[in-house]
Amino acid sequence: MCAVVVVWGMGGRHSTARRAGSLLAGDGPAGAGPPGWERARGELARLRGRLSAEWWALAAGLVLAVLGASVLPVAAGAAGVPVLRRARSARVAHRARERRADAVINLCGVLAAEVRAGRQPGHALLCAAREAGGFGDAQAAVLAAARFGGDVPGALATAARQPGAEGLRGLAACWRVAVDQGAGLAAGLERLEAALRADRDQRADLRAQLAGARATTVMLAGLPALGLLLGAAMGADPLHVLLHTPAGLGCLFVGAVLEGAGLWWASAIVRRVEAA
Repeated sequence: MCAVVVVWGMGGRHSTARRAGSLLAGDGPAGAGPPGWERARGELARLRGRLSAEWWALAAGLVLAVLGASVLPVAAGAAGVPVLRRARSARVAHRARERRADAVINLCGVLAAEVRAGRQPGHALLCAAREAGGFGDAQAAVLAAARFGGDVPGALATAARQPGAEGLRGLAACWRVAVDQGAGLAAGLERLEAALRADRDQRADLRAQLAGARATTVMLAGLPALGLLLGAAMGADPLHVLLHTPAGLGCLFVGAVLEGAGLWWASAIVRRVEAA
């Protein structure tokens, strides 16, 4: 009821008329919402921008500490911050690796098209790099080698050390064979692009097959929280039992260890499958 009153107060009884006036004045669409609600949404967005996702674990620990009158949830939330930060960093690195791999595939396709069009390999590499990228932090070194007649395969091999840019090793091999033995560079690049695309499609298919296992793991990991909510709804006061009784503390410790072991085991299985 308080939330309804707050929203009604921010919007006002004449919010429809104000939205119509804003629309006629050209300020924005009629469904943009009342000004007070827009300000509240802006403040929430800024708050989410300042706080990383891992700090919400500490916030949840503070809430549980207040509800359970114990400092253990605060300690658990603080311990979960570095774990969640590491997981977030791993996700960010994985997305960057996937984007770099896609850029390498596009680079091979554009470079093959430039060579087919009659450009010299060095000039074609410069044009393809401007259009597709794919070299990451080593782009300056690769472009300098291509522009001034340097060791282009060596620069490509160095750039291939970045996560997701492993396909540049194939590009370096194609370049070395084409320059040293006069083989067709475009044909090799087209075959390399096809192989990299097939590998990317295989990884995407594997992720789709593992999506069910990941969803099951997340669902099973959330069952203890659901049990606590059911216990609280039944009036059993599970937080008091877990945080203020010896048997509850023992159950909490054993449950936390088993929960962590289960999550680690499931993630290890997924990692082994992806590595294979």
